[in-house]
Amino acid sequence: MYARRLQEAPGTPLADGRWELALRTRFQPGIWTEDLVREWPGGSLGLYCGGGWHGVVPLRRLSAPDAARVKAYRKHAREGTLAPVLLWWVPFLDGWLILDGHDRAVAALAEGGPPECVVLTRLPEEARWREEAERLTAGHRQRAARLTAVPGHRQKTMDQGYGDLLAGLPYEPAGLPTWPLPGGAPAWDALAARAVFQFPGD
Repeated sequence: MYARRLQEAPGTPLADGRWELALRTRFQPGIWTEDLVREWPGGSLGLYCGGGWHGVVPLRRLSAPDAARVKAYRKHAREGTLAPVLLWWVPFLDGWLILDGHDRAVAALAEGGPPECVVLTRLPEEARWREEAERLTAGHRQRAARLTAVPGHRQKTMDQGYGDLLAGLPYEPAGLPTWPLPGGAPAWDALAARAVFQFPGD
């Protein structure tokens, strides 16, 4: 359902390339609490933390937990029948955008837990991924051949090398393509002027 809606929607984030839609039920601690941007449109992102941000940004103002539509969704959350929220992982933001399900997210949180989500992620091109994986594998084989010659260290060396290989495979999402803004610099200045709330001189 989400794949079809994303393909048909105007202004969809989909661009040429490989994309994945996957169910996700667990997130790092704090993503749906401290790092959920609740103020809209003037919220701030905690991008200065050393381990990355990974929070959630809504694309519209979140409804109140006692709003009629949210109350209806809260019943579904209690019964385990709430449809998942659609999130989009944006690498340069280091976080998630809610594409669909703002009220469902509020309902799940009001009932005590993060919502189940379907996440949209852009994947690296397969040929590039395979090339990187083969390069890492060849490097692992070379290191293993040198190190296993030391008596008594063969199994430990092989186990460590295998773990390093798996950890080094290119699992990170691909970057997102960007295009020039129609209207050029004047259009950007107009957008920025509307987004600057506290310091108009910036």
